Amino acid sequence: MPAPMLEILPDKPALVERGLTLVVETIRSTVANQGYCTLALAGGSTPKPLYSGLAKQDLPWEKIYVFWGDERYVPVNHPDSNAGMAKAAWLDRVPIPLDHILITPTLEGDPSASASQYETMVRAIFGRLQGISPDEVPEFDLILLGMGDDGHTASLFPHTEALTVSDRLVTVGNKGSDPRITFTVPLINRSRRVIFLVAGADKQTALAQVFAAEADDLAFPSRLVRPHGALKWLLDQSAVGDLNLPQPLSQPEETI
Repeated sequence: MPAPMLEILPDKPALVERGLTLVVETIRSTVANQGYCTLALAGGSTPKPLYSGLAKQDLPWEKIYVFWGDERYVPVNHPDSNAGMAKAAWLDRVPIPLDHILITPTLEGDPSASASQYETMVRAIFGRLQGISPDEVPEFDLILLGMGDDGHTASLFPHTEALTVSDRLVTVGNKGSDPRITFTVPLINRSRRVIFLVAGADKQTALAQVFAAEADDLAFPSRLVRPHGALKWLLDQSAVGDLNLPQPLSQPEETI
């Protein structure tokens, strides 16, 4: 498992710009190498301007497949919908084929059934693209993640059942009584590339634990993200503060 790479950017706009550069480079190089690119998006406020930036790029839209690493259990037109945000900022503004946008189902009234349905959708696409068998874990080209001030990522919250699910690709993540649909740890860790986008001073306590030599993985779920491919953390200066992060920083010009 490769060591994580870190970059500290001066502020959130610089972080977004760096993230945009990495995503565009990843899409272009992956399409050039294999003919398509599979991408799982993060929700929250930090990646929204990145998605707006992607809408202005000249990319091989017909070769891109878009998924979501997690979703709130609300309709797409709800203001809290991760898919709705990405569609408004990016996907509705570019000529990407509609059947390449794999929106998480949230209208079943049963989060467990919706999670199973999304897993079926994921397996169907990867079965066609990669020829994987039903018992294999798909390999995403890129998964974007954020991190909450409690150390959660996707909808993998501290000390919840979703953290230990190992026999499914998609499961129900619970934030209190609020059900969400989320990728499982094994699916995230099968990715060829994972990029964390983390901004804000409220993330310092969690970051200290995530990068500590010893800490409770179930208390700070971002520690569980250990992909077999490249792992990049993009942090703004306010998120880092005066933390003494143990890993060496990658140079800003380095790509994944």
